[in-house]
Amino acid sequence: MEFDTKIAIAVVEDLPTWQKLNVVAFLTSGVMSQIEAPYGEPYKDANNSEYASLCIQPMVILKASQERLQTFLSRANSRGVKAAVYIEDMFATGHDAANRETVAKYPTEALPLVGIGLRADKKTADKIFKGAKLHD
Repeated sequence: MEFDTKIAIAVVEDLPTWQKLNVVAFLTSGVMSQIEAPYGEPYKDANNSEYASLCIQPMVILKASQERLQTFLSRANSRGVKAAVYIEDMFATGHDAANRETVAKYPTEALPLVGIGLRADKKTADKIFKGAKLHD
C-alpha cells in the first residue's frame, strides 16, 4: 500500500535511550490525535486470540541536534503543518496540564525542543525534516 502522506518524528540524538523512547511515544500520540481512523483491523494469532489494532501508516524516526529541531519546527510552522512538540521541561512534569503550562512559558523560537512529530504529504515532510538522519 502506498501512502501520500508521511508520519515523521525527530528526537535529539544525545538523549538517554529511555528519554528518546518516552518522547517518541508521546509525539506519536500527538500526531495520531490529528488523524481520522488511522487504524487497521485487530490482529489475531493462530489460537484466535485478539490483539489491538495498529496504525496502518508507517512512521519514520529521525535524529538531529536540538538546534535542527528548532529549524524543523520553523519550517513546519511556515508551511502551516501542525506539529507535536516535546520539550526538556516535560521530563520533570507529572501530568498533561503541567506539560501545557511549561510549553506556554516559552516563545516558539526559544522552546527547548527534544522532539517534534508531524504528518504531512511526503514532499512537505521531507522538506521540513531535511538534514535529519534516520535514527539508529
